[in-house]
Amino acid sequence: MNILEFAINMELEGEKYYIEQAEINKENSLETVFLLLAKDESRHAKVLQKKADGLSYDLGQDEMHTKAVSIFHELGAINIETKQTPDQLDAYRLALKNEKESIILYQKFLSEAADDESKKLFAYLIEQEENHYAIINQLIVLISHSQEWVEAAEFGLREDY
Repeated sequence: MNILEFAINMELEGEKYYIEQAEINKENSLETVFLLLAKDESRHAKVLQKKADGLSYDLGQDEMHTKAVSIFHELGAINIETKQTPDQLDAYRLALKNEKESIILYQKFLSEAADDESKKLFAYLIEQEENHYAIINQLIVLISHSQEWVEAAEFGLREDY
């Protein structure tokens, strides 16, 4: 298996994972975030497949980060009593770990890339995965705050999300 095939499989696995998370979070705002992440991973796999097939591809501009930040800003501290379990927070931490591994892998591919087109592609994918990492990390922070932090609203310090 070459690096492009490996990367395609990794992106498709990410898409599947995020679709599963969307299903778990049906009927709350996190479903939207996970569906956006799944869509991104699918798009990344298609770009990589076109590269592998020697076809032209468009990296395009991604609105995922902007949309997710907007959703998180509206949510504030997340407390989903009927759906949120410690196992689910572990699932988000696993997703964070997977995104970090993707970043490291694409950085390795970038350093080994021989042509400018490949370098541009892997730099783009690194940026995309860094955005995903930031989004999932923010999700973990918001959920953790609702489980670990109790304070009087009028006296506490607030983070800007």
